[in-house]
Amino acid sequence: MPKKPLEAIEAHFSKVKDPRKDRTKDHKLIDIIAISICAVICGAEGWTDIESFGKSKEYWLRTFLELPNGIPSHDTFGRVFSMIDAQQFQLAFWEWVCAVNELIQGQVINIDGKCLRGSDDEKLGKRAIYMVSAWAADNEIVLGQRKVDEKSNEITAIPELLKILDIAGCIVTIDAMGTQTNIAKTIVAANAEYVLSVKENQGHLFEDIATLFAVDQVNDFKYASYEYKKTVNKGHGRIDIRECWSTSNPAYLRLIRGLENWIGLRSIAMVICTRIIGDKVTKYVRYYITSLPSNAEQILHAVRKHWSIENKLHWVLDVALNEDHSRVRKDQAPENLAVLRHIALNLLKQEKTAKGGIHAKQLQAAWNDDYLLKVLASGI
Repeated sequence: MPKKPLEAIEAHFSKVKDPRKDRTKDHKLIDIIAISICAVICGAEGWTDIESFGKSKEYWLRTFLELPNGIPSHDTFGRVFSMIDAQQFQLAFWEWVCAVNELIQGQVINIDGKCLRGSDDEKLGKRAIYMVSAWAADNEIVLGQRKVDEKSNEITAIPELLKILDIAGCIVTIDAMGTQTNIAKTIVAANAEYVLSVKENQGHLFEDIATLFAVDQVNDFKYASYEYKKTVNKGHGRIDIRECWSTSNPAYLRLIRGLENWIGLRSIAMVICTRIIGDKVTKYVRYYITSLPSNAEQILHAVRKHWSIENKLHWVLDVALNEDHSRVRKDQAPENLAVLRHIALNLLKQEKTAKGGIHAKQLQAAWNDDYLLKVLASGI
């Protein structure tokens, strides 16, 4: 079997420092990492699954791994991943993603957090960990992630994540939790644009923007300088209508209290989503601030793309990779296993020859060594 599919893994993850003492190194760290990546691609959900995969595929694995003392035990996998520095592991992942994927100009990058529900430990008083991820909506890949500190929240983790990403020329979307002046400043400093959701937790900002739109809405926007875009989508027994109004009018922006604190803010927008199912009609109104010039079509596109992180990342992690049921919780192991799942998801999504969803691809990889090599080759 060719060694090439694992060369990218070796090139980037060999930089991860081995946390073990020399006398306890019965297995090479890169072998442990490579086996784990292959196993999670094939549907492994924990250390026992990874050991079972390794033992069942040992002959095949020996075609490109040394395995001087055979397949590690599940205790070894668990112990090593609980000790590996999570930030080093995440950085190696990010470098790999950057090496094999090119972000196009104007790409929408979604930032959002997800709770790993099974990682809590009530007996030890440990809360479930929360991971903030960056998702490239067009490429459909995870770009990076950061754990939210147990005594903090997404607000502190998001700037740390943004600083390691190369987002120049991209449009970053974040929900209302991340609508913070320092986060907007970090995005602009990275030569990127932002579209940030504004909700009631923003106080004056929400109140002022809602009032501006409400005044002109009474007159059906006849006398106001707004850009407008409407989309209609039909399917699955429903009709979804999305309307966006945006403006960069300086006279409007000057009425927003604290405007000077929002670095780069150039436009405000209102999006009304109307869903019709039979006789039932529901409406949602959302407001946004953005560093983009007023362009209702572009802003509406970015807003719609933001939901990609929920539908194509978080949902898939829960349904196909069973993330919420993982009981891995010791030290840094939950974070590192989350990265393994992100690696597997990226590779499975980039492999385009097989039909079916992520779970179907996992089964094919588990059953067919040649297909598993194809999945690994998608990361070159």
